[in-house]
Amino acid sequence: MKYTSAEAAKLLRQLNEERDNLLYAESQARTFVAATTEELDSVRPAYDYAAVGEALETVEKKIRMVKHAINVFNTTHKVPGFDMTIDEVLVYIPQLTQKKSKLSQMASVLPKTRERTLGQSAVIDYRYANYDVEQAAADLKAVSALLANVQTALDVLNNTETMEIDL
Repeated sequence: MKYTSAEAAKLLRQLNEERDNLLYAESQARTFVAATTEELDSVRPAYDYAAVGEALETVEKKIRMVKHAINVFNTTHKVPGFDMTIDEVLVYIPQLTQKKSKLSQMASVLPKTRERTLGQSAVIDYRYANYDVEQAAADLKAVSALLANVQTALDVLNNTETMEIDL
């Protein structure tokens, strides 16, 4: 069946939820507590060790298949306009986000600020920006635009290109 990357990610979330639900249900039913005065079979929860194991194997195999298909897709499809594969862009976006954060801090600094001194000192200290604050602001604007463009290009690709996943 054909899936977009976005659809495959949703399918993967659903499969992970299915696995988590199976594991939770198993954890609740694989052991039980009974008083010595109770008949064990009357309080024993329904649990089939083999059936649960088989169900987990089935869903885990599907998870592996979907993850593999996504990984292959991410390493073989280039993001239009960026000459990078999806997996490279998935590394690039956090790098740009970190750069944007740093530039945001640098662009908000005053070129010269008075330092606060704790004691009674007659000397006044100043902290100076050792870079062009206006250039940092311009770079911030450029990085913000680049980040938005790469995210948009990735979103378009994830919602239009398809991959084949045979479950």
